[in-house]
Amino acid sequence: MFSIGDLSRKTGVKVPTIRFYEDKGLLQRPERTAGNQRRYDETALKRLQFIKHTRDLGLPLTDIEALLSLEGAKGADLNRAHDIAERQLADLRDRIARLSRLEAELARITAACDGRHDHVCEVMHAFGDHETCSGSH
Repeated sequence: MFSIGDLSRKTGVKVPTIRFYEDKGLLQRPERTAGNQRRYDETALKRLQFIKHTRDLGLPLTDIEALLSLEGAKGADLNRAHDIAERQLADLRDRIARLSRLEAELARITAACDGRHDHVCEVMHAFGDHETCSGSH
């Protein structure tokens, strides 16, 4: 059995976040001792590790909840897990593409500076006017 502090140390999830997951129903509320301390079992530890890993992979809580609901599922029901993973991958690729566009635009803006400060700063001008951007970002 683990205290909430033990669970936090073993998973790297902060105590308030563990309580938040309990409040959201992602983690079952544990039994309490006579001294009113939470006591978690190995199942809770594994579930919290699952939640942490999926959060580290960027999944939103709604998807994590959907994945947890598949516990014990078989056959075609597990297609939902694959759909969630595919959607997350597509979202990640969209974010990477957007970040690449931002990187290119910031590189262009940075290169616009000639190092002289006796005229209008091209960097300040570019930051202030979206119309000067080379594309969408």
